[in-house]
Amino acid sequence: MHDHDTSLLRYIIDSVEVGVFAVNQDMEVILWNRFMEGGSDRKAHEVVGKNLFDCFPELPRKWLERKIRNVFLLKNYSFTSWEQRPYLFRFSHNRPVTGNIDCMRQNCTFLPVKDQSGEIQSVCVTLFDVTDTSIYAEMLNESLVKLEETSIRDGLTGVYNRRYLEEFLAKEFGRIKRYGGTFSFIIIDLDHFKKINDTYGHTVGDKVLKIATERFSNYLRTADIMGRYGGEEFAAILPETNLAGAVIVAERLRSALTDSPLVIADLSLEVSASLGVAEFHPDDGKYEQLIQTADSALYRAKENGRNQVAVGDRENTLPTDNTSPG
Repeated sequence: MHDHDTSLLRYIIDSVEVGVFAVNQDMEVILWNRFMEGGSDRKAHEVVGKNLFDCFPELPRKWLERKIRNVFLLKNYSFTSWEQRPYLFRFSHNRPVTGNIDCMRQNCTFLPVKDQSGEIQSVCVTLFDVTDTSIYAEMLNESLVKLEETSIRDGLTGVYNRRYLEEFLAKEFGRIKRYGGTFSFIIIDLDHFKKINDTYGHTVGDKVLKIATERFSNYLRTADIMGRYGGEEFAAILPETNLAGAVIVAERLRSALTDSPLVIADLSLEVSASLGVAEFHPDDGKYEQLIQTADSALYRAKENGRNQVAVGDRENTLPTDNTSPG
């Protein structure tokens, strides 16, 4: 290669906004371009001819050395992305707003450099700044997570919505059917809620639902799943809980409302709830039968005076028709 060609190549390597460096088989640096100088604050004359890992002991030596030696061995290029390893060198970035990005994110390509006989003399590593790409990717992922969360949450109370409850119930039903065990299901219905809305307005009614949700949540385990089933009706799925245990939980949920009034502005409201409890039964063909059993128990709790817990009876399950009194 002529001197002019060498100078032109050197100019291009130093001008591109890409980190370029190369090492020989002894891991000695033989090329260090201006991008690498700017990121590392180490000039080429400070690192060329020296062992890469002596100059930068913070590098992931075991991983990087294996990566480079594989290129020498396999005589083929290799690649790593910021999603696999956020960065090779901890270079600063110039983005004023970056969320959780603490330093430059990098994609790296490892290229074998061969002599005229085809033998690999060195490995050239190109380092690309992909900070913007990673920022936008993380922003997109966060948005997708929020969107997914919104799609399974009730907009008013923040607990799960009916669609998610039934999806979870179906999965739990199928899991127990296959592997054994048990779980229970509780339906909770606030008593005389329509009267609250008619007397005080829907704004107060909405606050009643929120407070009820908070009180219920305080008496459920992390593993339990609670959601708004519709209107003033809530439901809870209790994994690994038999009927006796579920009745205890249901009584605590009922007491959570009645132990003290719900204070909303200058109002002090006495609010109660009726609850229907059912346990998984292996003879049930589908999860809807469990819902019907709990719903039938809820109907009996309403008919017998409200503010109480009723246990589901599979032999006397009523069709779900949503006609039970509030």
